[in-house]
Amino acid sequence: MLRSLRLPLLACLLAFTTLTACNKDDSDGLKVQAHDDNVFMRMMHDMMTQMMAMTKTQDPDNDFAMMMKMHHQGAITMSQEELRSGKDADMKQMAQTIITKQQAEIQQLDAFLSSHPAHAPAVPAFNTKQMESMERMMQANDLRPLTGDIDYDFAQLMVDHHRSAIENSQAEIEYGRENAMKTLAHNIIDDQEMEIKDLQAWLLAHKKF
Repeated sequence: MLRSLRLPLLACLLAFTTLTACNKDDSDGLKVQAHDDNVFMRMMHDMMTQMMAMTKTQDPDNDFAMMMKMHHQGAITMSQEELRSGKDADMKQMAQTIITKQQAEIQQLDAFLSSHPAHAPAVPAFNTKQMESMERMMQANDLRPLTGDIDYDFAQLMVDHHRSAIENSQAEIEYGRENAMKTLAHNIIDDQEMEIKDLQAWLLAHKKF
């Protein structure tokens, strides 16, 4: 008799616990924002439009410099939004670091472009690599569960942005002919690989699921 009473009671307790857990997940779980409503995604799309419209010279060093200028400006624009609207001190510091480094690198890119006319022979394979990298970045962005939280979304999308810069820099090292740009490409890889580690560590510590 007692055993027959205990079993329904246990079932009721389990059902209550499960319902409570589900309610907790519903209230505290991941909340997503439509990508078209996300400020950073709009910036990423604007940057991608500019890069896709760039007139290619088929000189890998010049095309690397031109596209990396746009790519860096996209990161700077996103970082400025993080400084304006973000709340997390670590992410705001990361944003300032990105602005400082990439503004300095844009000056290097400008100086190179002003003194280096495009040279033959053409290397169309480099442009193919650039475009593939851009497409991977946007696909990775589209797969991100964006939240509307400025700090969190900045960190997520900057990881993808940095990976794209690294891929472009690797293509420059493979196909480029000018030491100035190949050296800059190495520096971009070193800096942004370290920043990706910091961004991922922050995302892990602040994950929303």
